[in-house]
Amino acid sequence: MKIRNSGSAVWSGGLKDGKGAISTQSGALDAHPYGFAMRFEGVPGTNPEELIGAAHAGCFTMALSKILGEAGFTAEHMETTAVVTLEQVGEGFSITGVALTLRATVPELEAAQFQELAAKAKAGCPVSKLLKAEITLDAQLLTA
Repeated sequence: MKIRNSGSAVWSGGLKDGKGAISTQSGALDAHPYGFAMRFEGVPGTNPEELIGAAHAGCFTMALSKILGEAGFTAEHMETTAVVTLEQVGEGFSITGVALTLRATVPELEAAQFQELAAKAKAGCPVSKLLKAEITLDAQLLTA
């Protein structure tokens, strides 16, 4: 099975004074603005790293749901945050790390097995496989 999804971006102007818009095939983002100040100066708005973080959190959580199901468990609730670190490396910038934080309630699952399954999801999710950055995981099983 081959699945294709697309995103697009338009840009006008120079790096610091220019303006761009990002769109997704699904329409979830439709000409959503982005720019230098949003990426590097903390101005509200989106940026590529934020979108990678959302994609990674979503991918990892879905992968864990699949792995839990294969092991006979169903999550009552899972919440994942992915913090993407962008740093200057030499003359350019690189994504140097992603810190995944997961809080989950999974009835009848023991903590040790939860850690094992979460690590498997981290390694196996397609977005994790795509990234060259160090990926860390802080997974905590909450009681129901």
